[in-house]
Amino acid sequence: MAEQILLRPGKRSLRGLSAGGPPAPGRRFAVSVRRNLAGYGFMVGAVLCFALFSWYPMIREFVMSFQGTHRDPVTRLPTTTWVGWRNYTRIWHDPTFAAAWKNTVEFSLLALLIGFAVPFVVAIVLNELRHARGYLRVLIYLPVMLPPASALLLFQYFYDPNTGLFDHLLRLMHLPTSQFVQSSGSAMVSVVIASTWMNMGGTTLIYLAALQNIPGELYEAAELDGASILGRIRHVTIPQTRLILSMMLMLQIVGTMQLFIEPFILTNGGAGPGNSTISVVNLIYQYAFNLSGSSNYNSASALGVLLMLVLGVFSALYLWISRDRDK
Repeated sequence: MAEQILLRPGKRSLRGLSAGGPPAPGRRFAVSVRRNLAGYGFMVGAVLCFALFSWYPMIREFVMSFQGTHRDPVTRLPTTTWVGWRNYTRIWHDPTFAAAWKNTVEFSLLALLIGFAVPFVVAIVLNELRHARGYLRVLIYLPVMLPPASALLLFQYFYDPNTGLFDHLLRLMHLPTSQFVQSSGSAMVSVVIASTWMNMGGTTLIYLAALQNIPGELYEAAELDGASILGRIRHVTIPQTRLILSMMLMLQIVGTMQLFIEPFILTNGGAGPGNSTISVVNLIYQYAFNLSGSSNYNSASALGVLLMLVLGVFSALYLWISRDRDK
């Protein structure tokens, strides 16, 4: 009887060890697949969408940039041949190539001076308000809810030198009128203003969310130290939102370098007076659809590869600069 009592715990522990021991590798894999089957299904769908609509076009664009397309004189079917760097040489010697890059960089710099600072200032003002904050958020975000084409057609009416609203207001104030997008000197600034008005709503709300996460004790301590409003913004607001500011800066650079729809609608085709608003993406569009010749898609692909490389360098530079900051 005593032996049975002594053996029973051992038998139970042996059973528990055999039942609760580590499963075989094949069984572990099957359990993991069953447990994560739904997640794998969603992941496969996302990977397929990225492969079909992002990765494949990028690879195809890179391949097409080294190819030339012409019609066979007998079959009249398009045939493709490898032409090496001929497409890159063609766009390099295009007289509008330098103007397109110059205008794109100019737009990006002006957008940083206007479109990057204005949403942050508006977010600070909204954060300090105590009444009607919700209505003002809706008012600020309203332009984002409009389709871009509708918003730009509205600004096209505002910029009209004969019946436009802006020139009408200038006449009422007895100020000199402006040609806005009809003049090469003011066309780019007018495009930046319209683009800022269209896109600042989402950026302002992101900044506002970041500002509301700043502890109020920091502002109270700054006030006790005698800091002014600008001092509190400099020593509290900007350091506490530095991560959001740097991320939005990078996203804005990438977005503004792909300028297309604003000058395309406001200047009736994108080039503007004296090619003052032509951008790299607009030049890609002209190569692909507007210019005559048999290798337009290939030249457009070559210019697209160059733009992708430039944006890749900006992104890599941002990641290299911020690598120590995130640690």
